[in-house]
Amino acid sequence: MINANTELTNGRGSRAKSASDDLLSASALYLSESLIDVSDSPNIISRLSAEDYLQVRSRGREFDVEPGETVFLQGEEHDGIFIIETGSVRTYYVGPSGREITLAYWTPGHFVGGPEVFGRGTHIWSGEAEQSSRILHLSGGELQNLIEKMPPLALGVIEGLVFKGKCYSALVQMLGTRSVVERLAGLLLTLCEIEGREIEGGILIDRTFTHEQLANLVGATRQWVTKTLENFCNDETLRIRDKKILVVRKGELRRLTE
Repeated sequence: MINANTELTNGRGSRAKSASDDLLSASALYLSESLIDVSDSPNIISRLSAEDYLQVRSRGREFDVEPGETVFLQGEEHDGIFIIETGSVRTYYVGPSGREITLAYWTPGHFVGGPEVFGRGTHIWSGEAEQSSRILHLSGGELQNLIEKMPPLALGVIEGLVFKGKCYSALVQMLGTRSVVERLAGLLLTLCEIEGREIEGGILIDRTFTHEQLANLVGATRQWVTKTLENFCNDETLRIRDKKILVVRKGELRRLTE
């Protein structure tokens, strides 16, 4: 079954008292062919002591971004990493034709802006704020100096890069082996698990997605997603309630993915 996976970050070691509790309870959303083991959190901050985290913050530059604003842009020069302190950031790739695909939605404790974490080369995808977010930018030089003196930070960066490699590899495998209908059905199933609540008549997905957002997640056009959702509604697999999706026949979505 195709899954859009989440992770609940479980800190190992102490952290800064001033860090938001969101850093230890947020979920990252991405699409994959199979469930990736997320028992070991790649949360870069959870490894740090309070003192280490304050030192990291003192070497970085904090800035705020509003929904839709760019954090980094495909084609620009790399200059370190961006640690998400609050909010969430969507990473995405734009092809030569202008076609866009969402790679993942990253949440507090994760970093974006790799894989060239030390600032070489250019960004091969973009990042933009999905919600109002506070970002800590660490330049490549500052990051390199810090990880030479701070093993927990070095381990956090390595774990994060390994995890992102798994995510993006899984995305490529899924795009090459599953039909678009299977990908959309799988995404809706997993959203039932991570964002859904049972109400009379089915499972309501509490997170609101536009048709374009769903299309970018499954690698399809907005028109195709709109038509497929209409078909799902016509055969009473889904209903739309206050711009949210109510899954009525979860078994039918599961059948499509199998």
